[in-house]
Amino acid sequence: MSKTLIQTLLFLATSLWLETGHAMDSYRFLHVTIDTPWFIFLFLLGAIFSPFILMAVLAWRYAERKVELASSATNESESHE
Repeated sequence: MSKTLIQTLLFLATSLWLETGHAMDSYRFLHVTIDTPWFIFLFLLGAIFSPFILMAVLAWRYAERKVELASSATNESESHE
């Protein structure tokens, strides 16, 4: 018998053996309240916007550094003349 057929048969045998009653009470252990969607929203808001905030801070920092390097390069070229 092929390996995939054996795996399929084992999966079907174990899925028939499992009790589905445990899945019905899974929300009882999560302690879902009215605040849960707000916590999820705030977590996702931070997870989505934190890379943009970091990108803005780094772009601002390196933009200032480029200006400083350009001004120091012009000062050095003027001092050599």
